[in-house]
Amino acid sequence: MSVSRRSVLALTAAGIAAPRLAGAQGANVLRFIPQIDLAFLDPHFTTAYVTRGHGHMVFDMLYGSDASFNPHPQMVQGHTVENDGKLWNLTLRPNLYWHDGERVTARDCVASIRRWAKRDALGGALMERTDELSAPDDRTIRFVLKRPFPLLPAALGKVTSPMPAMMPERLANTDPFTQVTEMVGSGPFRFVAGERVAGSRNVYVKFDRYVPREDGPMEWNAGPKRVFIERVEWTTIPDAATKVAALAQGEQDWWENPTHDLLPLLRRNRQVKIEVTNHTGSVDMMRPNHLQPPFNNPAIRRAMLHAFSQADFMQAIVGNDAAMYHVPHGVFCPGTPMASEAGLEPLTGARDLNKVKEMLKQAGYANEKVALLAAVDYAQFKAIGEVMADVMTRIGMNVDYVATDWGTMLSRRNNRGPVDQGGWSCFNTGWEGVDHMDPSNHYAIRGNGNDRAGWPGWCVSPKLEELREAWFEAPTLAAQQEICRQIQVQCMVDVPSIPLGQYLQPIAYRGNVTGVQKGFPTFWNVRKG
Repeated sequence: MSVSRRSVLALTAAGIAAPRLAGAQGANVLRFIPQIDLAFLDPHFTTAYVTRGHGHMVFDMLYGSDASFNPHPQMVQGHTVENDGKLWNLTLRPNLYWHDGERVTARDCVASIRRWAKRDALGGALMERTDELSAPDDRTIRFVLKRPFPLLPAALGKVTSPMPAMMPERLANTDPFTQVTEMVGSGPFRFVAGERVAGSRNVYVKFDRYVPREDGPMEWNAGPKRVFIERVEWTTIPDAATKVAALAQGEQDWWENPTHDLLPLLRRNRQVKIEVTNHTGSVDMMRPNHLQPPFNNPAIRRAMLHAFSQADFMQAIVGNDAAMYHVPHGVFCPGTPMASEAGLEPLTGARDLNKVKEMLKQAGYANEKVALLAAVDYAQFKAIGEVMADVMTRIGMNVDYVATDWGTMLSRRNNRGPVDQGGWSCFNTGWEGVDHMDPSNHYAIRGNGNDRAGWPGWCVSPKLEELREAWFEAPTLAAQQEICRQIQVQCMVDVPSIPLGQYLQPIAYRGNVTGVQKGFPTFWNVRKG
């Protein structure tokens, strides 16, 4: 952080408000501090959660998911399944409109599904099993499958990134590896492009023609999306002191991810509520680049498993409160059905850095520069990056600690070239635990690095891909769990990523804000008194 915690305490205790942030005031305006700057607007284009949150403001989805991650109709009125599970007809609700006034049609949705599926792991699995995706009329979306795929509604209603946002056909026909920048959706809020200040501000207003569905649980992205706030302003604030003071003094209404060391200070303010709304937490990792030295060497990747202490990383984020983090953490979200401790011995044994030095020597490490990308404008990733750089230096690696902002890191990690040509060696990142509950949408354990859609790091592992396919076909929960144990063991061999632990991330909001739902921050059904 750029200021000391003592300075933050003094600032707030003295009652000094944050610098006044420009924007509309009043009960019908909600002011939100997102976790990071909204660098990318296209919800198909990136896995960044800030873009997922933006996407749910502007775009709607065919299905949504409740707190148990069961799918529920959202844009669809319902569906029928015939031909032994191989024919699905999805019927759109009436009175769905795009923000430009045009009616939503099934053709729009078909084009949107095709575009999203080229960037999404679960969407790709769905399309691999699809013989035909068509729109026989304006309200019918038809899937003709090669074989049954019961996860179809779950895929189209998933809460994970990238979200299956429905777009007008003219936008959905854009190459999925090129960003869509015109924000025309059918969701409960319209994006006010004229008020966007890149790196600082994004504005949304209520879409008056949005018709909420009448039923369904109001959890995560499911159920009726009733809008009571006329205007939502997102303000990117890099400095922790400014965030704390802005929330404390009512300049801002909601902070998405307050840092754990500031929670005691926020709890002292009776006007601020602290709440954990996502019980799956955040799971963090180091992602090595399998294409470039030194991590193109699997023996060097395996040596790194013995170097990192998960507890050290988690304590760097949350402090010593063991109730706020979980280790050991494997490749699946702790506390969920696919999680186990199979094969985790390299991560759980005593840490001996001298032993790791010898492992690196035996593996042939030749002092190659290790370009470690760290998004220092994200406090949690900054903390992880500092611990990681320290450990890697202590085991004798030639570390180039690249302190950058989140948007720049997202762009640079797409570079497949060598370090001296703008490439990279590793980066740290995090996911919501829900992303890692099973193999269906788990990017960090994929072995499809040769594909255009392979996640940066580009792990190639035919065995991991074979196990993932077997998981989709497994007939029972017990069979799925056994496959996931095998996946975790294989991950300790191929090391697509290195798990660093799971922690709980609270949100903080003013006491006059009500209707906050479980899950990631959404703004429908929210009121401000």
